[in-house]
Order: sequence, then structure tokens, then C-alpha cells
Amino acid sequence: MERSANTREAVPTLDEPICFHCGDKVVGQHYECDNRLFCCLGCQTVYEILQQNDLQRYYQYNAHPGRFKRREPIDLAYLDQPDIRAKLVDYMDERMSIITFYIPAIHCSSCIWLLENLYKLEAAIVSSQVDFMKKQVTVRFKNGSFSLRMLVELLVGIGYEPKITLQDIVKEGKESSRGGHTLVAKIAVAGFCFGNSMMLSFPEYFGMDAFEKQYANFFGYMNLGFSVPVLLYCASDYFRSAWQSLKHRNLNLDVPLALGILVIFVRTALEILTGSGAGFADTLCSLVFFILIGRWVQQRTYHHLSFERDYRSYFPVAVTRIEGDRERPIPLADLHVGDRILVRNNEIIPADALLLKGAAAVDFSFVTGESDLVEKTPGELIYAGGRQVGEAIEVEVVKAVSQSHLTRLWNNENFKDREKTYETFAGVVSKYFTIGLLSVAIFGAAYWLFGGDAAKAWNAFTAVLIIACPCALALSSPFTLSAALSIFDRNKMYIKNTAVVEKMAKIDCIVFDKTGTITSPKSTRIFFDGHLNAREKGLLASVCRNSNHPLSREILRWAGDITTLDVAHFEEIVGKGMKADVNGKTVEIGSMPFVFGRNRRGDGRVFVAIDKELRGAFHYEQSWREGLEDVVQELQQGYDLHLLSGDGDRHMEALRAIFPVSSSILFHQNPTDKLMQIEDWQRDGRRVGMLGDGLNDAGALRKADLGVAISDDINNFVPGCDAILEGTSFRKIPKFFLFAKDAVHVIRMSFLISLTYNCIGLYFALQGTMSPLFAAILMPISTVTIISFTSLATRWFARKRGLLERTAALGHNM
Repeated sequence: MERSANTREAVPTLDEPICFHCGDKVVGQHYECDNRLFCCLGCQTVYEILQQNDLQRYYQYNAHPGRFKRREPIDLAYLDQPDIRAKLVDYMDERMSIITFYIPAIHCSSCIWLLENLYKLEAAIVSSQVDFMKKQVTVRFKNGSFSLRMLVELLVGIGYEPKITLQDIVKEGKESSRGGHTLVAKIAVAGFCFGNSMMLSFPEYFGMDAFEKQYANFFGYMNLGFSVPVLLYCASDYFRSAWQSLKHRNLNLDVPLALGILVIFVRTALEILTGSGAGFADTLCSLVFFILIGRWVQQRTYHHLSFERDYRSYFPVAVTRIEGDRERPIPLADLHVGDRILVRNNEIIPADALLLKGAAAVDFSFVTGESDLVEKTPGELIYAGGRQVGEAIEVEVVKAVSQSHLTRLWNNENFKDREKTYETFAGVVSKYFTIGLLSVAIFGAAYWLFGGDAAKAWNAFTAVLIIACPCALALSSPFTLSAALSIFDRNKMYIKNTAVVEKMAKIDCIVFDKTGTITSPKSTRIFFDGHLNAREKGLLASVCRNSNHPLSREILRWAGDITTLDVAHFEEIVGKGMKADVNGKTVEIGSMPFVFGRNRRGDGRVFVAIDKELRGAFHYEQSWREGLEDVVQELQQGYDLHLLSGDGDRHMEALRAIFPVSSSILFHQNPTDKLMQIEDWQRDGRRVGMLGDGLNDAGALRKADLGVAISDDINNFVPGCDAILEGTSFRKIPKFFLFAKDAVHVIRMSFLISLTYNCIGLYFALQGTMSPLFAAILMPISTVTIISFTSLATRWFARKRGLLERTAALGHNM
């Protein structure tokens, strides 16, 4: 027996010429420019455009930056269907169409330049604009001789294939951003009124001479005018939120904020209209301005990432229906039970269906977590969500898309009806703060009222509500958690919103998935069970060098630096295997049915036969992620650790050596099993954090108190979750959980600082002698103090946890 894992050795250099732009083999007709070969006119054109515009650095990112170009044909006939086209485009009339594509391959400034100069490749394209952060490109093109299908074919040809799925994530992203634009407009109005009211209040604060006093009333009315839009427009959301909170008999932080804003306005209006004082217009405008900024900070998230994806983002826009002797693409929504459809290599099976024709080898790893291909014979049921690998197959739909096995995984009633409820620190404090604030205000008013001074009673009551308005408290959480989000972002962990950080701090039980979570799909190890001498290795390598299949490249790396021979009669059947004549020997590599002609299910291995004699089989495994043992060792100090896997238990001994003795390590777990196991731990009082990667973890991620999807490419499909962690930052997981707790500590410390300022202000407010100048100084000082403290303290804790080292990334190309 021979076992080897030489997976890091370089692949032997191929004799065949390859395309300078995309790395494909140059077969038959070729194109040449600057003594470089290109496989097609598209690659040559891209190269020429980049050279002419001094963008040669495009080729510094990778030896073949056009590697994103599809290797296999892509069926885009569905884009010619009017009903599908109408749903995809943003705008269309008789002359012009506008469409926005999501293109994961965008990765550098040269990509931006190239995509924004598509008109140089096609005259019908009027303009194109790239949003780098969202990896989107919006294209305007002329209708008529140029179609949507031709546009997509152009993008695919130059290496920028759009990701078009049933769920239009581009349009959802646009809709979700409208609320943000409204908030920015409110901040702008409040800032304008704040600046002007402060300027008009300066004469009142620093004393007026005889000339200025004649304009005092005018200044007062101007300030009151600035207060009206701030009250009715800028602060409207706080009044609505407070009213809803009171209707549901629940006190949130917006209740004291809305009360304070209303009292400030009422007292300001009374003082200005009666001529008894200058009012607190500048204080009102500054208060609303700062808390709106806090709300904007709190709402800021990664709009270019989707945390709420459902099964539609995994499915294609259209399928190919067989109608007699015809094949016609139709929208997925038009697929019905009884329809016969064609599923090609690497396409998703969109609904539960019976296999009618062809040999199905289905990859269900994203649904079940099991990495081996599942072979099906005619008459067997194939569940939705699997990806066909191999020849095209024909299936008959037996269940509607909305009722398929895959859809039920998303819509499982066990977690659909249960919303994650988590009360933040500010939410808990606000209940007691509101009651305490009203109690102090009523006490102050009662004290002076029983003392016979109604004027001071009014002044004391309103002054308490003004000075103790929880502006600083409302800012401490969003600014702290926003600073924390930026730290997570720098370390490639993307949090859905600020509340998730507080949830993360409360977790006491962490559950791992195995495949794709603690194993790395980018570090596959390959083993050979059998024996091959040096000459036979050369035969094997000679065949594999003719294939672009990932396993062929892995076998070449395994073979190492070895002399290869000429190959004759090479044949490759996608999804099955390949065979060829090498130096008088017939070499066959592939599945058991392909190599031996036996109609038996394979076990995921790749068999090797020379002249019909079995010489052994390759099997491959994903290795553990780098630092897994350190991660587990650090986490077990403060968390219960468990593992749930859809795979078999062949790694039980290895995982038992890594995880603590108290850990539950469960295999053969289907999605429902995982979900129910999470629920059991929650019943025991645990706050569970789930780390998974695939659709088989979707229910568990939603059921858990914290769901983190781990992905080696954040632009690929990930299930709905609270956070997305890039695989390269896996070893930082313990630091992330500790830092989340640090962020909550900062919030509590900032609350104490805010409380100190309130106590100082209350001392003067209860005496009924608080002046507008005192309020105008104290509130901005407390606000600036809170913002400065939260930012500096959060960064200090991040540096303490090793998340702000000089080597940390200054940003991340999303």
C-alpha cells in the first residue's frame, strides 16, 4: 500500500501552448499579439485594450487573470424569453435597456476600468458603471441588434460571468437602501438647523448690547422656525417608535428621547412666544442631530452581502422543459408537477423529480453535508438542491418547487415561527431609565409646587427631562458597536448588524459543523490505495495532464516531477472518467462503472486500471483548517463545544483527540437532526452559537442564538445567518468572541460616564435654575466624551486581543 500527500508540489509544465489571458489550452485556430498566444479573439481584445491604456498591472494579480472564464459551455437561451428578460432588467423601452448584474469576479481597479469600457468591445453598449463594494455593474445598451443574451455572452467571454439566480439580490439591495437615504436627508436637515440655531444663540449666551437687543425677538422666532422641521421631520421616527412602544406596554429608549425632544420644543416655544426667555432651540437641534448620527451608525451594515438569502438564491432563473421533440427554456415559476425537464452537467435539480433517462451522479454536499456523489438509476427519486455531475439527464417533476425537500429545509416550521429575540443592554436600561427619569422630574416639580413656587416647579420638571434626556446613552451602544464592526471587518468577519455583537458576547455554547467548516475545501489531501511504480506513474500523469478536471490536477501534483509520454486516443466523459493509450498501454481513470463496466454505485473513489488490471484507487479528503486544535483549546476554557456532521463517523478518533471529552460529536446528522439538537441545548438554558457553511446547516443557523456562516468565498452562496466569516480568519474565532465581550464592557463603562454627566446636570435642573447656556454646553460635551471614549476604548481592546496589529489588513476587497 502506498499513501502520499504531495499536494503542494508544483504541477508539471504542459507542453501545449496556453492562452496568456485565461490559461486555457490553445487548440486549433489561435490568435497572437506581442508574441503572446490567445485562445480566442475575446482574450486578445481584452489584452490589447489593457495594453493601450497602460493597465498592464492587471496581469500582476495572477498569472492568468482571465481564469474566471467558463471552461464548459453555458446555456443562456433562457435570456431570450421575454417574460424572463422583463423580470431581470431595471428599465426597458423601445430603444434602450438598463440592467444591473452581480459579478463575483470583480477584484481590482483594472476590473473596474475594463467593465466601465465595455463600449469599446461592443458599439451597442452605451455605458457601464461599476459598484466595486457590491461587485455590481449597471449596463445601458441599445435594443435591436444587441440582446440581453449577447451582453451576458460578452461578459462571460472576457471572464466576468454574472451570477443570475432566482432571487434577485441586486434589486433587493437597492430597495433596502432607500431607508438609508431618508435617514441621511434627516441628518442633513438637522445639521443645517443645528448650525444656524447655534449661531443665532451666541448673542444670547455672551450678552447683547443695545443694538442687538432690538433683534432678540427676531432671533428667537428664527430659532423656533428651525426647531419645527427638526421636531416634525427629523425626529418623527422617534415619536412613532415611542408610540408603538407605549401601545405594546414596553418602554424602549425612544420613549425618554421622544419625551425629552417634545418637552424641549414646548418649553422653547412658550419662552419665545411669551418673551420670557430664549428657549433651548440649539439644544433641541443638536440633540436630534447627534442621535440621528447614532442611528445611522447603528444601521450601517454590509449591503453588498446578503445575510437573509433563501432557497431562491441557490436556484437558477430558468430550466429547460422538454415538450415533445422540442427543448424550451421556461421561468422556474412556470415549472409544474408532471413536467419533463433536462438537467445538464453542473446544473441544479430545481424540484423533487424521478429520473427518466441518463445516469445521474448527484452532488448533495450543500444539502446534506455528505461529500460523496450519489448515483441514481432510472426510476429513482432525486431530491431538489442536488447538482448533477456528468451527462445530461431527463427527469419528471413530482413536487412543486415550493414544496420540494430543499424548500422545506428553509421553511421548516420548527424555526420559521420562532424569531430570534434578544434584548440589548440599551433596551434593558431604557426601561428603568424612563421610570427613574420621570420619577425624578415629578419629585422635583412636587417639591417646588408644595413650596409655593409654581414657576420653579415647571422649570425643574422640564429641566430634568431636558438635561437627563438619554442622548449620550443612545450614542454609546451604536458608536461602540460600530467601532467593533469595523474591527471585525478588518479581520474578515462580517456582522449583520450591531445587535449581533451583543448576542455574540452572551454565547456560552459553540457548535461546529464539519465539512467546509472545520475542514478546508482549499487544502484537499489525496491518497492512493494501491501500488504504482515510476513508469506507471508516468502513464497516469500523461493521461491526467490532458484534463482540466480539478482531480486530474491533484493527481498530477501527487505524481510530482515525472517524465510524461505522448497520449493517443484520449477520451474524457464528464462526471465519469477518462481513458487513453499511452506507450502501448490502455490507461483508464474514473468511477467504478466507468473503469470496470459494472452497474454498481461508487464510493467516491477514483479507480486506476492499466490494460484492464486494477492498480488501485485515489481517495481525497479535506484537511482540518489551520489552527483548529488551537481554536478548540482556547474556546474550551469558557464554552461548551460540540460538533454536528452530516458525514459518516470515519473521523471520530481524530476529532475525539481534538475536542474535549465533554463534547458531543454526532455524525449522520441530517438538517432536521441538527436543528432539533440545537433546540435541546437551548432548552437546557444554553445560548448556542452555530458555525456552519452549507444549506444543510440553514435550519441550525437560524435556530441558534447566533448563526455564523463560514465561507472561503463570501461572494458565493451562504445560508441565512447573523455573520459571515471568511475561512482564512478561522483561527481568530476565540479572539472574536472575547472581543465581543470587551465591546459590551465598553458600552457599560460609557453608560456610567453618561450617568455621571446626568447627575451633574440634575443637580442644577432640580433647583429650577438651569440656563440655556448650561444645557448647550453640557449636552455636546457629554456627547463628544462618549463618542471619543467608545472609539478609543474599543480600539484599545482590539489591540489587546491582537485584532489591530500592524500586519492586519487595512481593508478588504469585498
